[in-house]
Amino acid sequence: MTEPSTTQLTVQKIATALKDKPGALLPILHGIQDTLGYIPPESVADIASTLNLSRAEVHGVISFYHYFRDTAPGKHTVQLCLAESCQAMGSKKLAAHVKSTLGIDFHETTADGKFSLEPVYCLGNCACSPAMQVGKDIYGRVSPQSFDDVISAIGAGV
Repeated sequence: MTEPSTTQLTVQKIATALKDKPGALLPILHGIQDTLGYIPPESVADIASTLNLSRAEVHGVISFYHYFRDTAPGKHTVQLCLAESCQAMGSKKLAAHVKSTLGIDFHETTADGKFSLEPVYCLGNCACSPAMQVGKDIYGRVSPQSFDDVISAIGAGV
């Protein structure tokens, strides 16, 4: 018998600590994602068992909410706002450039593991649309050129 991995132990610890909360599934999923950065697919059975749910019920919640990831995120997560204000100021065209530049679609990670791309529906920066967030930094009036500059600086470790 193999020893449980650190990931499995982390999932079990979080699930056990939160299992008695009302509506425990969402707090457990948030706890796992906040700790690991994603919800490992192999953890679904453990979560389901802890809560006496089916694996389909747990998977259904994970796949329903765009916030939850089932793959490890890249080192840097690019969140691109697609809300109405940003759309009015060109975020759809910007999204096409971002996807092309990174070579990925939304909810994906670059092959080198540096960047993940996620859509968001408001960063609270509407006066400076279109907006994006990379890590904790929010950028406004993002153009294809300013996106390229930010990504180049991050890629160079600046």
